[in-house]
Amino acid sequence: MVLVTAADVSDLAGAKQLLKGSSQLFPSLRLVWADSAYAGLIQWASRFWNWTVQLMKRPAGAIGFVVVPRRWVVERTFGWFMTYRRLWRDSEVLPPVSETMILVAMIHLMARRVSKL
Repeated sequence: MVLVTAADVSDLAGAKQLLKGSSQLFPSLRLVWADSAYAGLIQWASRFWNWTVQLMKRPAGAIGFVVVPRRWVVERTFGWFMTYRRLWRDSEVLPPVSETMILVAMIHLMARRVSKL
């Protein structure tokens, strides 16, 4: 699922919007991995949908760059998006157009992978 919001929408508010829509599309969803910035989701998701939110935190006492579990999945996906010119910059005026371009990029990536099988 993809959600693009205006810059004045907080990450936590955007995550709640995204997860509200996810509850209908993915009724079997039970576990959500999130960055430590989304700690406010833990009680909210548990109360409304009985979901478990697992925060991916840096190890205590870590200095410098540290690979955070599951975080690499997000960063890798953003890296894939950078191969699509229209996703390099925020060039789209309307958020739904940006969402569509992300979906098109993912469809293209997955179709290429399936065709190689």
